[in-house]
Amino acid sequence: MIDLILSSLPLIGRGLLATLTVSVCVLTLGTIIGLGGGLSLLYGARPLRLAARLYTDTLRGIPHLVLIFAIFYGFPALGLRLSAMLAGIVALSLFCGAHVAEIVRGAVDSIPRGQTDAAMGIGLTFRQRLRHVIFPQAVARILPAWVNTAVEIVKSSSLVSLVSVVDLTMAVQQIVGRTREALLFYAVAAALYFAINFSLSLAGRRLERHFSHG
Repeated sequence: MIDLILSSLPLIGRGLLATLTVSVCVLTLGTIIGLGGGLSLLYGARPLRLAARLYTDTLRGIPHLVLIFAIFYGFPALGLRLSAMLAGIVALSLFCGAHVAEIVRGAVDSIPRGQTDAAMGIGLTFRQRLRHVIFPQAVARILPAWVNTAVEIVKSSSLVSLVSVVDLTMAVQQIVGRTREALLFYAVAAALYFAINFSLSLAGRRLERHFSHG
């Protein structure tokens, strides 16, 4: 059994690297999109708020897999050819961004109005209010929901295997097809996914305590 796992480590390693690459790219892009979307929902001009609301409500209502297929198969019809991995990253980033936008909106909106009024009273600009007053307080409120979203994204990254990306799930499927040891290798995959998400949860809790005390 150990020999079987060791002989399969190169393929598992490549699949794990693909999963981590997709997850990191999606969380980075999704967080950037979400920050912009959340601030647009709160402070944008009316057309921008309406566009942000349409984006968040629409994307949160579409299943991950449908969105991946729509981009992977739909973009070529528009003359835009994306690799399978890039299509998966774009789709999941858009989905992640919609969720992060609502997280940011709720966290920033929960900051007492008096904090903003006091910052305006001492002459801080809008950017200074965000940087020095609002965001330092909002981060501790954003982190728990963001970590939950990050965990879901890591698990959802397995869906890119359905457009032929050799991620951890696809790698394990290929190994199972060759060895017929389904229970063993799916247990290995489950342990690796758990390790990633448990590490995310631990890091999130530590950061939350740090910013709460800060």
